[in-house]
Amino acid sequence: MTITRGAPLTEIGPGLHALLHPRRGWGLANCGLLVSGSTALWIDSPYDRGHAEAFLGASRALLPAGAEVERVVVTHANGDHLWGACVLPDAEVVATEAAREHLGGEPTPGQLRALAASAHPGTPWGSYVRHHFGGFDWSATEVPAVSRTFTGELELQVGEFPVLLGSLPPGHTVGDLYAHLPEQGVVFTGDAVFGSTAAQPGDHPSHWAGPLSNLIAACERFLATGARTFVPGHGPVLDAAGLKEHIGYLEYVAERAHAFHGAGVPAAEAARRVIAEGNYPELGLPERLVITIGSEYRALDGDGLPDMLPVMRQVAQLAWDLRGDPSDPSDPWGPSGPRAPSDDSRTTG
Repeated sequence: MTITRGAPLTEIGPGLHALLHPRRGWGLANCGLLVSGSTALWIDSPYDRGHAEAFLGASRALLPAGAEVERVVVTHANGDHLWGACVLPDAEVVATEAAREHLGGEPTPGQLRALAASAHPGTPWGSYVRHHFGGFDWSATEVPAVSRTFTGELELQVGEFPVLLGSLPPGHTVGDLYAHLPEQGVVFTGDAVFGSTAAQPGDHPSHWAGPLSNLIAACERFLATGARTFVPGHGPVLDAAGLKEHIGYLEYVAERAHAFHGAGVPAAEAARRVIAEGNYPELGLPERLVITIGSEYRALDGDGLPDMLPVMRQVAQLAWDLRGDPSDPSDPWGPSGPRAPSDDSRTTG
């Protein structure tokens, strides 16, 4: 399947457009705009007010006179999908009940801003935070209130078009949902899927809740809708074949995590060993395997959700280790991502 990007939004079905990012990296979430009659709906929103206002301007250019974006469907509570809704203070914000409950465990825009400002670029943590999050401006970004929640399923009507929402078991987070637009043959998967194609490689997922079996089941559920087009939370749009390839990736990571867990290998070391196996070398941000494999370990051990900050420090340390000599003048965070470790660079932890 070929998707040709528009400028700045891409039409992917009748009345349906998507904000798709030409590059990969943390915080660059795909978003949707559905327009019908005098109303419109967003599916997810950008990370900060500036990016959200740009998305709103592009959206309004496609609205007929008198139409407004009256609803925002939020696929999960992470800020890079929710916070941009602050530019629509009168819109109804729809999420799962579990997502609203999870909001209390998420950092606020002010906390992230302070964290990025105080991070020293000469350290693994500071280097990582400055590079991946320093481009966002949260100074005028607020956390919008979730005004409508549901469990199970919910059907919305946007003009002539139905939008079918379904909640998902814990996977990327504990409050994920997907949006199926049957008239357009499209599913917005949220971060249950991170897209990648041969033409546009993506990034390794960062799944915080797990287990991976739930994410595999979610992908099968998306396929069962009969949709032809799948818009992931990040990365390029996929067709059914591409989504099946993503299932293969999830199955591989799950199998390796279970094997290393059974052998008593710590999760952070298991992530290093999976990277060293050299599979999926086209994917960026391999250090995020620390997050996903750690979540799978917690599911196997019956533990709860992680403390985000210590895990992210492990991610930053692994990225620092993978990139080689920090004094190398070339860009250590280039398009191919950090290099895989050699055997002698592995550490336990």
